[in-house]
Amino acid sequence: MAEDTQGPRLRIFASPGRYVQGRGALARLGELVADHGARPLILVDDIVRGLTEKVVTDSFREAGLPLTFERFGGLPTRAEAARVAAVIGSGGHDVVIGLGGGTAIDTAKAAGDDSGVPWVSAATVASTDAPTSALSVVYTESGAFESYRFYNRNPALVVVDTQLVAEAPTRFLAAGVGDALATWIEARAVRDAHTDTMVGGLPTRSGTALARLSWDILWESALPALEAVERNLVTPAVEAVVEANTLLSGLGFESGGLAAAHAVHDGLTAVDQTHHLAHGEKVNIGSLTQLLLEGAPTSEVDAFAEFTARVGLPTTLTEAGLGDADDATLDRVVAAATAPGETIHNLPFTPSARDVRDALRAVEGVGRRARRRAGLGEPSVPDHH
Repeated sequence: MAEDTQGPRLRIFASPGRYVQGRGALARLGELVADHGARPLILVDDIVRGLTEKVVTDSFREAGLPLTFERFGGLPTRAEAARVAAVIGSGGHDVVIGLGGGTAIDTAKAAGDDSGVPWVSAATVASTDAPTSALSVVYTESGAFESYRFYNRNPALVVVDTQLVAEAPTRFLAAGVGDALATWIEARAVRDAHTDTMVGGLPTRSGTALARLSWDILWESALPALEAVERNLVTPAVEAVVEANTLLSGLGFESGGLAAAHAVHDGLTAVDQTHHLAHGEKVNIGSLTQLLLEGAPTSEVDAFAEFTARVGLPTTLTEAGLGDADDATLDRVVAAATAPGETIHNLPFTPSARDVRDALRAVEGVGRRARRRAGLGEPSVPDHH
């Protein structure tokens, strides 16, 4: 990037206006939202609404706010964002709340931006680092990655109720760990390459340091946190991991930068075989691919593969439904992962398509060895349906 055409390159850090986390945080949603609007709209799917309606209704009543629920269609597509924006406009709403996981939250951001109203993230799971960021991932109607959509502001407010996180399936928290562990792997590469972050500037030391802090917390606390959540408990380890998955990873990926791990995730969404995997599960295949592409020390790659296998994340192509994939199938993954504008181009070097395909194929052996060391048995395609 030449300075004479673009002016001096600036360092940029972005963050939400306020972040609130803890057991029972959702009971405070009304009073917290009241600072941002008087006619809120809550975008939520049927399942999350069933789990949260009483708490949210009581909270809004105490705050003296009217309550309007809008059913989320399930996929963060352009059409769904436009539909919700129309509802905001026709209802005269002045703030929109995405309640649930990353897809509802990302759609609320898009609809809020379309409508010119502030948006709030109310996370009931810690499965991605979407809640804090000023971008959405846009998917096609078939569930493939379409694009990133960037906004000029972050959520006005982020609320994460750790009791709800603990009561959600353990797999969601594990997927969030997968998404968050990539943050340091990618931020480190962006720092070394002097490339731009997701907020259009060089990384700040703060963004990179928060990515590293997220990594350190997860290596320390992920396994005890997952044990606790398996029994619906909120412990200090759970609070630490939720903060790492949501706040630290969110600030770290956005202001520290993305590289190959998330690009490989995007590539994996291009083939139907991987749709059974959650976002953070696909990202973990991407993290292993990036470490192999970088020629990271074998001890580091093996330790990462074994740790993430213990977390319950996929570490093989077999678990991604691609164990017997031919070159043509993997070439579709690679083509999407290396498309112009993809974050893989933030690496300090330029891998060829063949380099990426070979690294992706090499994940299988690394992951199988790691699973054997962890006593986890042979990998298979999980039945999540």
